[in-house]
Amino acid sequence: MEPDSWLGVELRHFLALEAVAKEGSFGKAAASLGYTQSAVSQQIATLERIVGHRLVERPGGPKPVSLTEAGRLLLTHADAIAARVAAAQADLTALAEGQAGTLRVGVFQSVGQRILPEVMRRFLAAWPQVNVTLTESADDEELLSLVERGRLDVTFADLPLTEGPFESVELMRDPYVLVVAAGSPLAERDTPPTWKDMAELDLIGHKHCRSLAQVESDARRPLRFVFRSDHNQTVQALVATGVGSALVPRLTMDEEDETTELIELPKVQPRLISLAWHRDRYRTPAARAFVETAQAVCAELEHEPLYV
Repeated sequence: MEPDSWLGVELRHFLALEAVAKEGSFGKAAASLGYTQSAVSQQIATLERIVGHRLVERPGGPKPVSLTEAGRLLLTHADAIAARVAAAQADLTALAEGQAGTLRVGVFQSVGQRILPEVMRRFLAAWPQVNVTLTESADDEELLSLVERGRLDVTFADLPLTEGPFESVELMRDPYVLVVAAGSPLAERDTPPTWKDMAELDLIGHKHCRSLAQVESDARRPLRFVFRSDHNQTVQALVATGVGSALVPRLTMDEEDETTELIELPKVQPRLISLAWHRDRYRTPAARAFVETAQAVCAELEHEPLYV
């Protein structure tokens, strides 16, 4: 096909292809989009004619429809285009609102408990007209995906970031600790546990902490995780009752909990906490100010005695 023929491709064609792939039928795709089934069929047929490839397998009867190899390839581009359109819409909204409006922030639990409250206190005092909305998830990859699609303005995330159109600033280094029950012989030793010591323990860790995968790789020997949870209080309570010892970033634990003890692990690489945003999107003054406020708060936190 001549390149100029592709100028006839419209966003609604891509959205129809995406819906058909997700729903497995033209009828369900039409219902999800609010179209008639014939309208979706026409959009797919038009797209196939423009690109010069059959994109959808139509087996007929009750069997679900599926994408051809060409359809699957085109869908990867369709997803990216839909994400950029959503980001463009968010940019224009942010530009129109100026210093007021809404700032959408992604956050995970340990940041929400230890960093966010002071950041919010300072930010809202300086930017009282900005409404900050929070999206919480234990999985920072999910939060980064929302940034890419224009649904979040900034998000807390671990470094290194996943691949995508992101920029970030490192906020602080959060050291890993071994959390043991109060009175454990491990806490009374003069030297920190070695990798060999930890490989012999029943360990508890987080499900979605990406930095833990790097820790496991650095161990160079299998670590035995008997339980994983993204709820920090659950992890600490399991340690206190003797289920196992937790290998987690320090910020996730309550330092004042007398039922557990935290053992420093100086040879384990720390978790790197950052704030990330879409590199190609317009950043409002409020979004930039939020990042600067978080940097100041984290710099102070990192210089507290427990982190020095």
